[in-house]
Amino acid sequence: MKQNRILVIEDEDAIRRFILINLERNSFQVMAAADGEEGLDLAKSFQPHLVLLDILLPGIDGFEVCRRLREKTPDVAVIMLTARGQDFDKVMGLELGADDYIVKPFNPLELVARIRAVLRRLQMAHQENEEVLCQGPFRLDVKAQRISKKGQELTLTPREFCLMKIFLEKAGQALSRDQLLDLAWGKDFVGDPKTVDVHIRRLREKIEDHPSQPTYLETVWGVGYRWREGSPSAGD
Repeated sequence: MKQNRILVIEDEDAIRRFILINLERNSFQVMAAADGEEGLDLAKSFQPHLVLLDILLPGIDGFEVCRRLREKTPDVAVIMLTARGQDFDKVMGLELGADDYIVKPFNPLELVARIRAVLRRLQMAHQENEEVLCQGPFRLDVKAQRISKKGQELTLTPREFCLMKIFLEKAGQALSRDQLLDLAWGKDFVGDPKTVDVHIRRLREKIEDHPSQPTYLETVWGVGYRWREGSPSAGD
């Protein structure tokens, strides 16, 4: 059975050992780093499926590590470890492309469940049948996991790609935050609905000509979001 590779970047020795023991007991292949630079180096050689990333690291912090991971390996999943009550950290992590976050101190069962949930969603996305979705100037190839606008390829995180696929499939439909959480994060996701708003804001920055005045991805006040059906095409 293929093992999922998990990279743990955590500077506190006791927490790092605690995580390693619990992940190895649950049949994950694990490597660990005590700071951001070491973690980025390991990510190149180890090629993890998921990175468990602490925010408060010596040297470069977890936010910068996340940003660099997203630039170099956009397909890797990232779960950030945050301190209790640090809402800013959670939002900032999501802004930078983290897939989920977990608050310290955490139960090892919860940690393993959250990791498996994120990996399961990503694996399901990669196992989809071949499918190409086109709306306006956008072309999304599900099998190749590629999306382009007016022929120019866009770089999206796995979660952003999943959201884009949902919107293109359901163009013209108003989707609530709860619906988007169920579809893109899974019914077992226990995070904050504001996660959706953060990812929508990031997605707009990548797909819209003017993110503050979106042409494609509309806000439906009091409901959620909707992809504008019949949005302008590449020649418009």
